[in-house]
Amino acid sequence: MIDKHECQHLLGQLSDYVDGELEQTLCEEIECHLADCQNCRIVVDTLSKTVALYRTQGQSPVPGDVEERLYKVLNLERFTTLDAPSRQSHVQDFGEQ
Repeated sequence: MIDKHECQHLLGQLSDYVDGELEQTLCEEIECHLADCQNCRIVVDTLSKTVALYRTQGQSPVPGDVEERLYKVLNLERFTTLDAPSRQSHVQDFGEQ
């Protein structure tokens, strides 16, 4: 039976695991867990594919009207008052984090 605490521990290390930034012993521990936990394998697979798509597709500019509607829906009013170049710089900064 899979221990939920193991799954939570895995999720806490998942980004570093997918990016290849974990020590070998931690990678082996995670891979051992993944061998027995289908749910975690699905999460790792999904994240890996998402990261790969993001890296290969790059960033495309969002049309101004779409960006404005998105900010309004998300209640990001501080961005809706910025001019377009300032707004784009904030979006790029967010994407680099």
